Amino acid sequence: MRVTQSMLANNFLSNLNTSYSKLAKYQEQLSSGKKINKLSDDPLSAMKGIAYRRTVAQVKQYEDNFSEASTWIETTNDALDETNQVLQRIRELTVEGSTGTKTPTDRQSIADEVEQLRGQLVDIANTKVNDKYIFNGTDTTEKTITSDVTTPAGIAALNINSNPVKMELSKGIYLQVNADGSQVFSKDLFTDLNNLISDLNAGTSATGFGSYLGKLDTHIDNALSELSKTGARSNRLDLMKDRVTQQKTTATEIMSNNEDVDIDKVYTDFSVASGAYEAALKVGAQVIQPTLLDFLR
Repeated sequence: MRVTQSMLANNFLSNLNTSYSKLAKYQEQLSSGKKINKLSDDPLSAMKGIAYRRTVAQVKQYEDNFSEASTWIETTNDALDETNQVLQRIRELTVEGSTGTKTPTDRQSIADEVEQLRGQLVDIANTKVNDKYIFNGTDTTEKTITSDVTTPAGIAALNINSNPVKMELSKGIYLQVNADGSQVFSKDLFTDLNNLISDLNAGTSATGFGSYLGKLDTHIDNALSELSKTGARSNRLDLMKDRVTQQKTTATEIMSNNEDVDIDKVYTDFSVASGAYEAALKVGAQVIQPTLLDFLR
């Protein structure tokens, strides 16, 4: 087969264009740090990359949920701990009021403090996290206690939502982040406190306060029970957070292995391709350059 000058030129330009495309590809990878800059580079790896990115995005969303869940649980824990302290103080005052040496005036002073502590319990029940009430179940936008618990009618109107508030902290896994306010701030609690205050103000004899101690112990146990459950949830939250953090690390590493380039290898390939391209230009110049005048010299 006769090889013509035009065939040489066409083959040269075709091979030169191929070399230039490789050079451009390596240059783009070095600039972006990614093996895949468009779907045509590697369709299979590109599709895998989309799945990996979706996984990383989900894990990041779970991390945001962990932050909110942690705030809820910590706030609930602090509120329940304060509730226990208030109830313990009321119990101490009840024991003090039952002392035979206390005068009716002394018991009225004790009643005044118990009244203040009752008000503090209402304030605790209406604790909020990011404008959401944490002790009113799923009715987070509604105040936990809106009625006047100093009256029988107000106590009767007390209606605390007991439905648990749950947050998704991993795919398909939900954790309760609130406590059951209806167990801690019950109608019985405020009824007993009102009766205690009434008896203290009336100057009831010392023997009349013994029955309140058992009732207060029950309310304290209810608060401690919810506090214990919150502590258990906090421990589980920490374990789940560690697991999700590990998932994020693994997913990010897999995504990096799928998309990121080996800089050293690509730079070496770029140097080789650059040298080949320059050599092709020199050879091409020598092949295409000769003319009839060059042969006649």
